[in-house]
Amino acid sequence: MKPRIIVTRRWPAAVEQVLAERFDTTFNQGDAPLGPIELKAAFQAFDAILPTVSDHMPASVFPDGDVRARILANFGVGFSHIDIDAARERGIVVTNTPGVLTDCTADIALSLILAVARRAGEGERQLRAGEWAGWCPTHMIGTKVTGKKIGIIGMGRIGKATAKRAHFGFDMDVVFYNRSKVDDEETRAMGARQLPTIEDVLAEADFVSLHCPGGAANRHLINAERLAVMKRSAFLINTARGDVVDQAALIEALENKRIAGAGLDVFDGEPNVPEALRRLENAVLLPHLGSATEETRVAMGMKAVDNLTAFFEGKELPDRVV
Repeated sequence: MKPRIIVTRRWPAAVEQVLAERFDTTFNQGDAPLGPIELKAAFQAFDAILPTVSDHMPASVFPDGDVRARILANFGVGFSHIDIDAARERGIVVTNTPGVLTDCTADIALSLILAVARRAGEGERQLRAGEWAGWCPTHMIGTKVTGKKIGIIGMGRIGKATAKRAHFGFDMDVVFYNRSKVDDEETRAMGARQLPTIEDVLAEADFVSLHCPGGAANRHLINAERLAVMKRSAFLINTARGDVVDQAALIEALENKRIAGAGLDVFDGEPNVPEALRRLENAVLLPHLGSATEETRVAMGMKAVDNLTAFFEGKELPDRVV
């Protein structure tokens, strides 16, 4: 008898086909995030749940006592939306999909750097509104990217990929903060310098790009005090998790020009984005597009399939978190 699984959102068709062939699969035809009651019921009705970042799974959605679900095969590398302790206490395995979204997320980080520095969002809005009066020497002056200094917070796979693009593509100097020592061929080839504190990176960098995990440990890692350390001419880029940044503090810093701008692909409490942030011209805002390419989303789905298959065959899991 095939294991019974539920896929909480629509996945690429190629992946859904494989899931349907290998498992007794229930798909979310409406493609809307499941609510707490639906998620709690899923633990009792299915052998596996395949959640995404849009599925908020605090301890309250984990049923007490025996549950049927034995694995959460998460679609995504980040898992701060899942209460890992609650899963561990109930003996529920959690897996993720690392590695395959590195390049596309780094590409989005560079896209945000270019867009916010060169005021691309403002320019497109002006043109589409029919307000462009034509070229002139002082129109919509932005900031040069080539030759500037990028600061990476979190020098993991995506942090390194972003730094490589910045250094070899735009001749940017690289400084970074990472909790553990990073000294490998990749960072040495870039001439990247690891600094002892986040504040050191913020003070030096012209562009600060966040690549650290979300969750309680890093919630509001970038707060009002740390934003105040940044240069007034500097830009903050976030493709990591929305809760890493104190959104209210960032809005205030942008409104008062304490920093030059921000490029954001993730938000605290998404898909809700504060109106105060949406109306700021010095912020470029994307709807969580980091991994949004056909190739990457299929690869993410197939990683989840591999984890599920290994679990139900009693083999070692490729991407076990818990």
